[in-house]
Amino acid sequence: MSDDVQQRIKQMVTTYPVVLFMKGTPDFPQCGFSNMAANILKDLSTPFASFDVLSDPDVRQGIKQYANWPTIPQLYIKGEFVGGSDIMREMWEAGELKAMLANVEFPEA
Repeated sequence: MSDDVQQRIKQMVTTYPVVLFMKGTPDFPQCGFSNMAANILKDLSTPFASFDVLSDPDVRQGIKQYANWPTIPQLYIKGEFVGGSDIMREMWEAGELKAMLANVEFPEA
């Protein structure tokens, strides 16, 4: 992964309190896993930034290396990698994701 791509990814995950790297957009997801991940965050009424990895092949490959996680979607909270859609679903069902997001400060809109 080039330093430029790594820096772009780092900037995204540290700029936004919650960011989801996904295939497609929250309104038009391009895979079922990305759809599930976006819907979980919507269900929790969580403001989040998203990045469509299909729009940038460098980020699509780079994000997998950044977190050493082979699949997309990927969720980051306060700059830290949380997991993919299966982990998100398990944390959501257990109430852990809601608790984690309760500690996130969102900038004023």
